[in-house]
Amino acid sequence: MGRSSIRIGSGAGFAGDRIDPAVALAEHGKLDYLVFECLAERTIALAVRAKQDDPEKGYDPLLQERLSAVLPAATANKVKIISNMGAANPVAAARAASAIARKMGIGPLNIAAIAGDDVLAEISGTSPLLEGGTVAEWPGELIAANVYLGADPIVQALAEGADIILTGRVADPSLFLAPMIHEFGWPADDWRRLGQGTVVGHLLECAGQVSGGYYADPGAFFNDSASVKINDILLLSWDGLTVGGFSNSGWNPFSYVADSAGYYTLEISVQNGGDGNVPSSALIDSVRVSGVPETASWAMMVLGFGFAGTALRTRRRAVSFG
Repeated sequence: MGRSSIRIGSGAGFAGDRIDPAVALAEHGKLDYLVFECLAERTIALAVRAKQDDPEKGYDPLLQERLSAVLPAATANKVKIISNMGAANPVAAARAASAIARKMGIGPLNIAAIAGDDVLAEISGTSPLLEGGTVAEWPGELIAANVYLGADPIVQALAEGADIILTGRVADPSLFLAPMIHEFGWPADDWRRLGQGTVVGHLLECAGQVSGGYYADPGAFFNDSASVKINDILLLSWDGLTVGGFSNSGWNPFSYVADSAGYYTLEISVQNGGDGNVPSSALIDSVRVSGVPETASWAMMVLGFGFAGTALRTRRRAVSFG
């Protein structure tokens, strides 16, 4: 086993995510790693188009803005950065990151590019589609074909001393799982811990969307004296069995806290509004992360559709003018 705990910050959960919270994490989060998850089917297709127009493009268009914002604090606080902002061109992204660092007078930095996910050259007109038929029968132009890489190449890059790792298509949780494997020395067949780490990665990849950072009405929970600003910040500490959530030192976000039994507690921390009566932490809700039997899954789906249908019919009656 390696270290007993690490702190991982989720700097982005989608391509257009806000940058300021990531800066706050780099500055105040006492992080070991800052991860930006910015890639999806639409964004990688757009990146392929950009690469076709310019061979030195094809990476996330916000790469320069994000790195310029977080690199000063990240390097000062020894925070490693992992991101799939490499999109369709991780090698060009690494060159761009190196140029950004040099221009800012930061470095030297070890920057790794992880490629190998692009399999478009392996696809032919006779290749079958999951939807049925073949590529040749599908209307439109096939511009991208990518496989999901896992955590292994990221773990290797960390072992070789990378400070910044830029990938193409990597399974989103693997961006977070890789530093756990690297730091805790998890073997490749330790399925229990790898499974736990993957679940945590699934939560963290959504950044503020999973921790309440985009909740539109925080006033519903707090009185007028509370000063609340929600940021998409979620930090993680892990000792191999236990997960802990932390907030940054300024405005405090929603965060998830978990115990060794797998219970995730959603907490909201708020800054005192000035009257001394606002609690520093308010318990809102709890959920349990666990496997669901197939029969229960079907039951929940049927009940969900039933409730949704009832709600829609009720809403139609409420707005009917006939």
